Amino acid sequence: MSVIERAEVFVCSPGRNFVTLRITTSDGVTGLGDATLNGRELAVAGYLRDHVAPLLVGRDPARIEDMWQYLYRGAYWRRGPVTMTAIAAVDTALWDIKGKVAGLPLYQLLGGRSRDGVLVYAHASGTDVPALLDDVARLRDLGYSAIRAQAAVPGIGGTYGVRKGTGAYEPAATALPDEQVWSTEAYLDHAPKYLRAVRERFGFDFHLLHDVHHRLTPIEAARFGKEVEECRLFWMEDPTPAEDQESFRLIRQHTTTPIAVGEALSSIWDVQRLITEQLIDYVRCTVVHAGGITHLRRIFDLAALHQVRTGSHGATDLSPVTLAAAVHVDTAVPNFGIQEYMAHAEVTGEVFRSGVRYRDGMLHVGEQPGLGVEFDEQAASRFPYEARYLPVARRLDGSVHDW
Repeated sequence: MSVIERAEVFVCSPGRNFVTLRITTSDGVTGLGDATLNGRELAVAGYLRDHVAPLLVGRDPARIEDMWQYLYRGAYWRRGPVTMTAIAAVDTALWDIKGKVAGLPLYQLLGGRSRDGVLVYAHASGTDVPALLDDVARLRDLGYSAIRAQAAVPGIGGTYGVRKGTGAYEPAATALPDEQVWSTEAYLDHAPKYLRAVRERFGFDFHLLHDVHHRLTPIEAARFGKEVEECRLFWMEDPTPAEDQESFRLIRQHTTTPIAVGEALSSIWDVQRLITEQLIDYVRCTVVHAGGITHLRRIFDLAALHQVRTGSHGATDLSPVTLAAAVHVDTAVPNFGIQEYMAHAEVTGEVFRSGVRYRDGMLHVGEQPGLGVEFDEQAASRFPYEARYLPVARRLDGSVHDW
């Protein structure tokens, strides 16, 4: 019987920091898992190296469900982003191995195709409204039929989602947290204006999305959602912090703008009420932060029972390993909605080679066994870890706000 022989953790920074787990069996089969937690990468790397990797050696890699239960229920200290990200890395690597042993791409192990391609949305942003409109036009020319729009609020330096220069948006960019100024009042005045400007210029023949990024109270979010109903948003994302799931009921009572939540949540229990009481329309949990493929499928299956669709997080703080795993899951699940997509930096491709391809507004998985991703350890060694934090938001009076 094949057993796990090695579990190795790699931390590298080809464009941004990634944590990668590589499991090798006694038969020489390798599996990859992503363990990247933006701004807290070393916490997960240490958890894997010091507490999880020693538990894996000698165990049967085919017993994926048993391994998930062993790492989750057997640890006593449950849930939380560090633990669930570490479990996700192991789970994803074992699914990769199982696919390679079976000689099948992962989506086939999940029940086969439910669709031919995976609809994705891209990120448009601008330092002002004209720049945002130009960026939307650029993405429309690239074939995207779903676009998230974010523009800087005049006079406010801490606007979420606006990239600097021409590269991809990456908020974790400083050795210590960048403390940014925020004004909810200015945002509520400005955001509806630029969303209307997008619709006025480009019309309604594409999906328009917007990320509030946890920054409003429930009643503020209700007001915002009602005000932008004329824009027919595909969704407003994270309108308010999700710790209090009951608060979404108030938003629901005041607006028909669809709601998406979940990228910062790590378990089915974090979204259980949101889903079962239909307080959201899209669940945004992702492979790497929600316990891997095994647990994410449970979340998506629960969502399917309540007419909630998927919309997984997919920014560049997830490595190509997670992106591939997500697209395989998206390809298979019946209640898929949309997949966030930000192309990784070109240098990332020197370390990770993936079979996932973008074409005509969709991502497509390859037919390689398992995830279809290769990791180049030698290339990774050329890109050492660089300490980077996510920003912190402060109101105009200096008090800390939700970033």
